[in-house]
Amino acid sequence: MRTAQRPGSYICGIDAAMDVISGKWKGLILWALNERPYRFGELRRELPGVTEKVLAAQLREMEQDGIVHREVFDEVPPRVEYSLTPRGVSLNEALAPLGAWGRENVLAHITHR
Repeated sequence: MRTAQRPGSYICGIDAAMDVISGKWKGLILWALNERPYRFGELRRELPGVTEKVLAAQLREMEQDGIVHREVFDEVPPRVEYSLTPRGVSLNEALAPLGAWGRENVLAHITHR
């Protein structure tokens, strides 16, 4: 796990957790990988708008945080799959109520306009 970006400056657990999931694409990466493991190209297609550079950087950070597992298969051509670690699964479980809140309080209002 990487060292916290702001060691010693966390005020509460929410602050620390938000540091781990900060980044425009991390929530969507967690959502996608909750369904199944993905190869890099598949994941990029699943998340329209993300650039290859940003996706690679976000996956690297999530791997350093122990949220994502990167598995390299010894094949030709090389195959790499990304999946959630147990820590990533527990983070998704913790984010589920936040997703429910978003559906009920944001998405529901957009569709009823």
